Order: sequence, then C-alpha cells, then structure tokens
Amino acid sequence: MKISSLLLVCLLSVTGFAQSIRRLDKSTITPQALTARIQQLMDTAQVTGMSIAIFNQDQPVYVKAFGTANKTNSTPMDTNTVFWACSYSKAVFAYCVMKLVDQHMIDLDTPLVKYLPKPLPDYVFTKKTRGYQDLRNDPRYEKITARMCLDHTTGFPNYRGFEANGKICIKSDPGTLYGYSGEGMYLLQFVLEQMTGKDYESIAREQVFLPLGMTHSSYVWQPRFDNNYCVGHDTAQHPYEFDARTSAHAAGSLYTNITDWNRFLVAMLTGKGLSRQSAAAMLHPQIPILSKKQFGPDAWVYDKTPATTTIFYGLGVGLLKTPYGIAFFKEGHSEGWGHYSIVFPQKHTAIAIMTNSDNGERIFKSLLEIAIGDVYTPWFWENYIPYNYATVKY
Repeated sequence: MKISSLLLVCLLSVTGFAQSIRRLDKSTITPQALTARIQQLMDTAQVTGMSIAIFNQDQPVYVKAFGTANKTNSTPMDTNTVFWACSYSKAVFAYCVMKLVDQHMIDLDTPLVKYLPKPLPDYVFTKKTRGYQDLRNDPRYEKITARMCLDHTTGFPNYRGFEANGKICIKSDPGTLYGYSGEGMYLLQFVLEQMTGKDYESIAREQVFLPLGMTHSSYVWQPRFDNNYCVGHDTAQHPYEFDARTSAHAAGSLYTNITDWNRFLVAMLTGKGLSRQSAAAMLHPQIPILSKKQFGPDAWVYDKTPATTTIFYGLGVGLLKTPYGIAFFKEGHSEGWGHYSIVFPQKHTAIAIMTNSDNGERIFKSLLEIAIGDVYTPWFWENYIPYNYATVKY
C-alpha cells in the first residue's frame, strides 16, 4: 500500500471522512460543506432519499446517506440500506462474464449458438415474455456473441415489451450499431445458465459477491434484506409498490447497498479479480455512440459522428472521453429510482449515487460538479434534466 493510501485509511478509520475531498481539477471541498450542499439540493428538488460515495486514491473517502427510505413511515436512510439497483445490474453482470472469460468458460467472439445443443428458437420457456421463437426466420441471431451482448450491439430492442407487438426482433445487424438492450444481457444470461447448469444468481454469488465481500447484494430478494431496505418514490414523494424479485435478471434485478457497491467500484478501479487483459477490455471503446439521447425518439437521431462523439460503450459500462482520460460510467433507472456512477481511473477519483426518488436525477448535474468537479458527464444525453433547467445553459 502506498504511503498516501495508508494515511488515508488511517484517517478514515478515525473520522469516517477525509479532511477534504479532492476534485478532478485539484480543488477541494470539506465533507461538512459538501453535506450542506447536498442537503440543500435534495430539499430544493424534493429528493426523498439518497446514498452517495466519493472516491479519492481509488478508495471511498466520503460515504453518507440522506433522507428517508420510506416517506410513509419516515424510515431514515443509512449506508446499509438496500436499494433496487436497476441497471447497475449490467455492470456487475459484465464483470462476472469477464471472470468466466478468464476461466476459459466462454469466448467473447464465439457466436452464442455454438454453446447450445439445439437451435435457440427451439427452447421452450414457461414465461410468455421470454423465448426466441420469433427469431426463427431471422438467421442474424446466429451471429450474436457475448461481446455484442455486453456492448449493446445485438440489434435487439431494450425489452420486447416496449415493442408495439411485444415480440423479440433484431432491429439492426448484430455488431454494427449501439442500441441499449436488456434483451441482449438476458440472452447471454440464458446461454451461461445452459452451459453451467446453474442459475445466474448462483453464478453471480460464486464469481462476484463472495469474492468481493458483497454480503448485501443479490439478484433475487433475500430475507436478510427485510430489516433495512428502501422503496421508490414518485415526484410527489409517494411510495411506489416495491418489487421483490424471485428470479434473477442479469440486466436489472440486482439489489445492493452503497457499501457493497463501493466494493464493486474498487474492483473496477483496480482490476481486482480480473486478468489485466479482461480489465482493459471492459474499459476499451467497443462502439461509438452517435445518438442525441440515450432513450426515447432521439435515440434514433444521430447528431454525432465516430470522429466527433465523446461517448462510447465498453463491456457493461459506458465510456466518456475527458481531459482526464477515459472515464467509465453506469446508470440505473426505473420508476422511483435513479442511480449514477462515474469513475475517472487516471485521476483515481469516482462518485456513486443511489436515489429512491423520481426527482433524484434532477440534481445529478449539480451534484457531480459540486462533489468532484465533473462537468463532463453527458447529462443531456442521459436525460438528467436539472431541476433548474431554465437557468442552465446547454
């Protein structure tokens, strides 16, 4: 351990926070000042609850919970409170897959159908929302690889339920165009389960949760979470019904808390658990992102070129070109939930945000700037429209 890191750990063990938080531009902010600014932002934008972590020198130096886990009974949020992590799930899944690549269980560029004993459309699923019978007359599915699933170039929609006919389809030739897709992640999960004879929750526990000490993380709801979890809230801070998943979905069923998520980000920052080649591959630009917005109608409006875009996708995480080198980021979003993490490896600096509020994303732009000096996150592309948007210059 470097001397500076050792001093940092010693300081944190005594105070819980570093004396000051170092931003990207080398300016600093005290934990007390940051706490006050965060509380002000949350009060102004009516964000119900939040957990946040800031990293300097690859380690969390500020970890704090704000607000309430459930507005109805005023349950306070703390740093052990379990969230539905939404699409944070995809980053953990990608890390898990890369561990299997290192173990020579799967190859990134071998068509996934090569691992199956029978054609993909012949598999029978109990759930009507699953299955691949609709691809029987489109042989392009035979080209899809693990790499395409992890960098969102399968050509699949995000979810088939979002399509007008509710059917799985291939919207663009596999490997050619970025299109965010939970369906791609689920296909890879299905193939891994067929190959190993194990459900994905068991695979994730063996490959990720146990090795990294993520004791409050699971892709299915666990009884041990019952005593400390939060629920999502709408813009009026009314709770949504909580969904306790009973089956694992690699693209979106992860439950975790900020403490466990910090452990995962440290692994991503340091390459812990992965070969040097696999860690580098996750953060290597696989495909340029050219769209005006990530989701919605503008996801099909291209206002960038491969030469002008600053946004790319790696394996399981987005990538951003900045003056401080390539940063990687991951979002999580659903009704009542808004999460965002961005990591600047060359600066050994990161921030992780988890909110249980539809209003949470409205403070991300300001929070990123105040906490670590991040003015590079593509907030408009992410649709992180600020609460004070009328006064914000785009």
